Amino acid sequence: MDTSKFEKNLGSNLPLLLKNKVQKIPHATLQAVKNKSGIFVRYTYSQVYQHIIELAYSLKKIGIKKGDRVGLMSDNRREWLITDFALLSLGACDVPRGCDSMGVEMRFILNFSECEVSFFENARQLQKILEKTDEVPLLKKAVLFDHADEKTLEAAKNAGIEVFYYSTLESEGTEVSKEEWLAIEKGMEEISKDDVATIIFTSGTTGVPKGVQLTHDNYLAQCEVCRSALSLMQSGDLWLTVLPIWHSFERAFCYMVITLEGGFAYSKPIASVMLQDMQLVQPQWMNGVPRLWESIAQGIFREIKKQSALNRFIFEFSLAYGKIYYKAKQLFFGMRCRYSWYPRVFDYLLGFIPFILLWPGYFLCEQLVFSRIREKFGGKFRAAISGGGALQPEIEEFFNVIGFKLLEGYGMTETAPVISVRNSKKPRLNNVGLVFPSFDVKIVAEKDGQIADKTPLKPGKKGLVLVRGRQIMKGYYKRDDLTEQIIDKDGWLNTGDLGMISCDNELKILGRAKDTIVLLGGENIEPGVIEKALNASQYIERSVVVGQDQKYVGALIIPDQSNVLLYAEENNILYDNYENLLETNEIQNLFRSEIDSLVNAKTGFRTCERIFKFVFLKKSLELNKEINAKQELMRHKISKFYKKEIAEIFK
Repeated sequence: MDTSKFEKNLGSNLPLLLKNKVQKIPHATLQAVKNKSGIFVRYTYSQVYQHIIELAYSLKKIGIKKGDRVGLMSDNRREWLITDFALLSLGACDVPRGCDSMGVEMRFILNFSECEVSFFENARQLQKILEKTDEVPLLKKAVLFDHADEKTLEAAKNAGIEVFYYSTLESEGTEVSKEEWLAIEKGMEEISKDDVATIIFTSGTTGVPKGVQLTHDNYLAQCEVCRSALSLMQSGDLWLTVLPIWHSFERAFCYMVITLEGGFAYSKPIASVMLQDMQLVQPQWMNGVPRLWESIAQGIFREIKKQSALNRFIFEFSLAYGKIYYKAKQLFFGMRCRYSWYPRVFDYLLGFIPFILLWPGYFLCEQLVFSRIREKFGGKFRAAISGGGALQPEIEEFFNVIGFKLLEGYGMTETAPVISVRNSKKPRLNNVGLVFPSFDVKIVAEKDGQIADKTPLKPGKKGLVLVRGRQIMKGYYKRDDLTEQIIDKDGWLNTGDLGMISCDNELKILGRAKDTIVLLGGENIEPGVIEKALNASQYIERSVVVGQDQKYVGALIIPDQSNVLLYAEENNILYDNYENLLETNEIQNLFRSEIDSLVNAKTGFRTCERIFKFVFLKKSLELNKEINAKQELMRHKISKFYKKEIAEIFK
């Protein structure tokens, strides 16, 4: 562990981290929020801090104290950040979840974590609790960000739940005296770095609810080293925030952005809304999930298709030329991963002449095409980080070619969550970034997802990814048995992921160890790698590879409806409805051709890994039903829900 990259003096807990930054940059923007008129209103560090102390004062008055666990059922918004820090300032621990969660899930979380108080974004979220209040017997108080109707308030009263409005608490908080303000700040000093800051429930891909306890120090550990990865970030930079804030990925970056003295502009993960907001606030950074970047790229492609033949030709030529140039640039600047060691000078020599010769042409493409595309992102963008799943190579290549720096990261809730992220100054492709200096990482031999040998493997060797460091969770809440299964006595956490380390300490993830499919012939198949290749098709929204204990590999395919309909229109395919269109020979042949072109010997797949048969699923996979919050496939549930379709593949 390289301690030379640590940034000390951030404070011993998260509230003190913010307080220190408020004292340093009181007038810098911390939050930018769009009002009803569509104008972004900015709040400074000192203004937000004042709101936090005032809310903490009001929460203290209604009985919240150190050690309490408080529910926080809301999506990303200005009030979330203020509530989070107000609770942390009192030494309380928040238990968050998003508005897309089902009622049974919310009730389980609040009951299991013994919450007597919970925040809710709106009446609909509270109604999910009121459906079966016997499942949350300890819940006595609810705080609503938005106002509720009389029927909901009456139902809460009858259930013995006292309802408060955030706006009322915020208003009453302005009465805080200087002595009471100082008392809250004094209380901050008494919060230990090992105190639990949050309990984030994650079902992962197994469906077993687990409450991940993350401490103040778990977050501070990565805040201390985040500048090494986000070296391009400057004080005052603005991040567009669109992801669920309760999820550990966005949550951690919330604290890291404060560490780096930046601010947040709140938007939505809908391409049209997000791009419009980018024009208004001109952010420098943002986080996103792979599906968001795919949506943006496909939107650009659709827009180009509507333009004149000349414009389409210029775009397609520029993109093809840019790909050749970018490969030469990677070699010239040492941006190719080395999974077996060789001197970098060979890459430099190989890329030097092509880079020099191709640069003038790329400069022209940049002026005519790429710079205009980047203007859609506000014009001041430096970089974006993709996490929560594997980024498609084609999408990644597209953004890099047009000069939009897209960095991939990797982590898991149990590690708070960032394990690695690409360096913003020299991002190399074909990996998920440099291992954070706060972590020790090793790759070990495995068998059936279990550690076969704890001896670290050499760079380029595939095995289980194990991590150790201050970011490792305190444990699963009230589930020591599950904690012992994932963290050994020496502090090593088994991520359950297969990967390898490069010669430059970069991490590459190759799939989930326990997702491995074993065919009747004994061949081991990594479905994630095949799915990643299939999902690169513009006609495939998502795929699920199946074949456990079968003779061959098959796939459930969710078509990208908009692109399939566009293909039908361009090729004059007659149909009466979308379902029947999918059954036409033209569409069946289109997908057969797409699948065979993406998964074959030339693209690096063995014969046993090729898709023998496929069936269409008529609708997208649903969040918390077939995919989890990280957009990972919940394979056990998919196997259950689509048992009939899977049987069709192997009959």
